[in-house]
Amino acid sequence: MLVRIVKLTFQADKIAAFLNNFNEIKHQIRSFEGNEFLELYQDKQDARIFFTYSYWKDEAALEKYRQSELFNEVWSYTKTLFADKPEAWSVDKLASLV
Repeated sequence: MLVRIVKLTFQADKIAAFLNNFNEIKHQIRSFEGNEFLELYQDKQDARIFFTYSYWKDEAALEKYRQSELFNEVWSYTKTLFADKPEAWSVDKLASLV
């Protein structure tokens, strides 16, 4: 499994637009082949900063999503709302305690 963490910083007046769009497309992302988990977080200190955490079957599944029409539509819109360059990490989960 591959875990993808993406940090997104939005213009303050674009947060509502981002959240509306995310709520419209989140189920499509989650149901994309190879996606096993999706969560969205908002920073407690700076409301403009969000993080997405997604679990993918493997790197090939993530890459298939990144090459998809769905990703192209989502990213084309989302990047117009940014206040800062996004950051992303692909990591391996080493431990999980529930």
